[in-house]
Amino acid sequence: MNWYGVFPAVTTKFHPDGSLDMDLFFKNLDFQLDSGVHGIILGGTLGESSALTTEEKITLTRETVKHVNGKVPVILNIAEGATQEALFWAAKAEELGASGLMILPPMRYAADAREVVTYFKTVANATSLPIMIYNNPIDYKTLVTVEMFEELAECENIQAIKESTRDISNVTRMINRFGDRYKILCGVDTLAMEELLMGSCGWVAGLVCAFPKETVTIFNLVQEGKIEEAKKIYRWFLPLLELDIHPKLVQYIKLAEHHCGVGSEHVRAPRLALIGEERERIERVITDGISKRPKL
Repeated sequence: MNWYGVFPAVTTKFHPDGSLDMDLFFKNLDFQLDSGVHGIILGGTLGESSALTTEEKITLTRETVKHVNGKVPVILNIAEGATQEALFWAAKAEELGASGLMILPPMRYAADAREVVTYFKTVANATSLPIMIYNNPIDYKTLVTVEMFEELAECENIQAIKESTRDISNVTRMINRFGDRYKILCGVDTLAMEELLMGSCGWVAGLVCAFPKETVTIFNLVQEGKIEEAKKIYRWFLPLLELDIHPKLVQYIKLAEHHCGVGSEHVRAPRLALIGEERERIERVITDGISKRPKL
């Protein structure tokens, strides 16, 4: 598994009646692949995983693996409240041909450090798939500390970290402690270039769903040392990237996909499509960004 590059956390596409829209999903998936992304992540927050049925998740995983056909790795996110459910999805991901897993700490129950470490080790020891730990204490209220990663280092297939603590210095802290033992991927759009400059080797991205070419170009320019060129695109991108750090990031990013012609704004309840002043405000950000889109 090469934990390097831009990994879109793709949205799940729905018809107006709420059923899966696989044709539109594949249209966006092809847009991502044609733009040069390095992997695909299914079933994250943007994928509205908590509102999907087991069969829908299986369908999405199976059909994505088939459609991608080995061009890039397909990663399945696991965000469960029970260890047995996490084990089910780890086994199912392997059965369906996924390339790896992204795993959050236990959901809903506020597990302590011993419980979180045991949870991750239990899943890791039950699968041969490579694993990225999703460390997001802001949204999910559990911090995976440096000391916890010290304990997890014995599991060879725990290989990467989606760094979403929103503390840029944590990239340096982890590198100082572990060297290249863990691959670090930025998980917060508004800090992506900063973390790439500090040593992250990847970007688990949100606005990439609507703007993949710009996202991949920023990543590539940073890798090539063309920092000033990357800054210009990143500064244009920032107002759009800020849509990723709001509780309604799903609605915001889906509206951006709609305006870019690669998605729809249909969401699954309890989420609702945007209306009124909020919709007008977010559309202004999106349409202003599109009108000023840089030439790459």
